[in-house]
Amino acid sequence: MRLPIYLDYNATTPVDKRVLEAMLPWFSEQFGNAASRTHLYGWTAEEAVAKARKQVASLIHCQSKEIVFTSGATESNNLAIKGLFEKYYPQKKHIVTVQTEHTATLDACQHLEKWGAAVTYLLPQPDGIVSAQQVADALRPDTLLVSVMLANNEIGVLLPLQQIARLAHQKGVFVHTDATQAVGKIAVDVAELDVDLLSFSAHKMYGPKGVGALYVRAGVGMMPQMDGGGHERGRRSGTLNVPGIVGLGEACAVAQRELQTEYKNLESLRNYLENSILAQIAETFVNGNQNVRLPHVTNICFEGLDGENLLLGLKDLAVSTGSACTSASVLPSHVLKALQLSDAQAHASLRFSLGRFTTLSEIEYAISHLLEVVEKTKNNQVGYVPNDFLQ
Repeated sequence: MRLPIYLDYNATTPVDKRVLEAMLPWFSEQFGNAASRTHLYGWTAEEAVAKARKQVASLIHCQSKEIVFTSGATESNNLAIKGLFEKYYPQKKHIVTVQTEHTATLDACQHLEKWGAAVTYLLPQPDGIVSAQQVADALRPDTLLVSVMLANNEIGVLLPLQQIARLAHQKGVFVHTDATQAVGKIAVDVAELDVDLLSFSAHKMYGPKGVGALYVRAGVGMMPQMDGGGHERGRRSGTLNVPGIVGLGEACAVAQRELQTEYKNLESLRNYLENSILAQIAETFVNGNQNVRLPHVTNICFEGLDGENLLLGLKDLAVSTGSACTSASVLPSHVLKALQLSDAQAHASLRFSLGRFTTLSEIEYAISHLLEVVEKTKNNQVGYVPNDFLQ
């Protein structure tokens, strides 16, 4: 069976063969517990973790001791947000975030509201940007934290995090960013961004699933959310996933070596795909700001079409819609709705996210296949009327 062309790299990435090769010995040949410090097996595992910690720290330009290994960005987000809240509540209880954040952040904030937190959910501008001034205007004397993602997972838009952090710090407010879609794709320097906490996952950057990291600036206090053993300097207990951590470290090392070349290649392929769609398919437009965004993502609305029918027709492409399934119903993307799209426009939007292994021939085929399926969808869709006809 022929697999569809994979254009959903924002959902997950394949493990790079170089990463897999680095991981394999740690499943069987070198199986020690990194916390076992009384024999060679433990010492060897501990050294591997230390090397990976340096590789991760090098990619985002921080100290090794500021890296906390977790099971992924969802846990990192929860540890950052809940850990700070538990540390400083009730003196500081206000959190500022954005309506277009990943649900790992939004759900954590909503959970804390049940425990006394006050949360401001900022509405972005129609292009997906939240200005530093919007954040500054939302700050209060009891504001504890600003949590703003660096790059949006659905539309790829980059937020002005450096400016946001500067204004927040002037008021003594901590800054956390979910940088899951940015780390390994663009240059990320925690000192330049001036953030206190930063979350990311291995599987978004050609590493394994089930492992991630949280950068915690030296001196930032927080309460652990998992107790038992005091691992990771007391911030996250649990036996370390040595193979996964080694994989994350190698993924960071590969990304650091190839970042600039990969950025240019992906941006070129993305632009070719995007421009071809906009030029050849009527009533299409890009969701979100096109000037400040990730190089490999485009989210395009095929106005007037039923997104579900379009997606079902694209049997040769693995892409995603702007929809999220909850219970038995399909709801429009909360990100696209925050950009003031209608339900119909949100449902008619597709996200294309390219990656390290995407080729020009795949993009050319994707364009051809998309043109064919869009035309069939229009012809078969009851009630479809082009906008120019209505005008």
